Amino acid sequence: MSATPLALSVLDLVPVRTGQTSAQAVTASLATADAADRLGYRRYWFAEHHNMPAVASTTPPVLVAAAAARTSRIRLGSGGVMLPNHSPLVVAEQFAALEAIAPGRIDLGIGRAPGSDPVITQLLRQSGTTSDVDRFPDNIRDILALASPEGASLRFTSGQEYAVRATPAATGAPEVWLLGSSDYSAQLAASMGLPYVFANHFSGDGLERALDLYRSQFRPATDGDAPRTFLTANVVVADTDAEAHALALPQVRMMARLRGGRPLTALETVEQAHVAEAADHLAAPLESWAAERWFIGTPDAVTERLREFATRWQVDEVMISPVAAAHDSDPMDAAPARLRTLDLLAAA
Repeated sequence: MSATPLALSVLDLVPVRTGQTSAQAVTASLATADAADRLGYRRYWFAEHHNMPAVASTTPPVLVAAAAARTSRIRLGSGGVMLPNHSPLVVAEQFAALEAIAPGRIDLGIGRAPGSDPVITQLLRQSGTTSDVDRFPDNIRDILALASPEGASLRFTSGQEYAVRATPAATGAPEVWLLGSSDYSAQLAASMGLPYVFANHFSGDGLERALDLYRSQFRPATDGDAPRTFLTANVVVADTDAEAHALALPQVRMMARLRGGRPLTALETVEQAHVAEAADHLAAPLESWAAERWFIGTPDAVTERLREFATRWQVDEVMISPVAAAHDSDPMDAAPARLRTLDLLAAA
């Protein structure tokens, strides 16, 4: 374990609650990013998901640009861009432009999953430029080259070279991270000498093996490179244990819908989830699972668990997904419970 104090970062899916518009959800998330910047969090990443009623983070580059306009210190990025949905050149251009907007503050987290169901994946392939998932490693190398100040070059069969750059006069490049929850992603990150993030907030299964593969097989891309990784975690913090668990219930119920193949909805409020759970017991099979794997409770208790978690897996950073739900009475364009989680953790 590094001697560096535990750093915290934030992963945002831009949750959409019942009755909330996308505009209101984005407004709430940008206020959360502003708070994270003020409170000293290290990074703020936006996920990429499609066609989900409870998630408005469909376009990480747009959200990163909006967050960059209202923050000054925090690193901003994608957690992640789902590369099979996009052309490598377009991704490189988007994040090179973001690096120009917020120099030295941009992370490009890249994932291999589609970020949605097979129907939406097909629609994405029909409606825009995408990349071949089988060429995923080559596409990452292309992005690394295109987004660098030096750019890349194409060589034609005639022997002529053609220079390509994501932006014409770059002075820096976004930092590229590989995201995943499998042996494949860990081994690929190791072979390319890239930093790696295991998506523990989504799965958690296979964490030990993935980190072992990454660290044991790591090959430095340049002199001085070493394995770099952090982990994600679902977190809810409140003044009391009971309040924290009540705030977590809507997200646990959403997870139950995902795992059970049930129709997805906007995120329930705390009150809606309490009434619905009494009738259908949807979350019951996952409550003990969430209590064990998520970080739910009071500030001191959650902080201690996060430190133990980081020590166990030898990381000095944890990226929290603040999944505290809203109350019926909360303003539609704010996320008080998510902000409270960040406030309480920063002060603990």
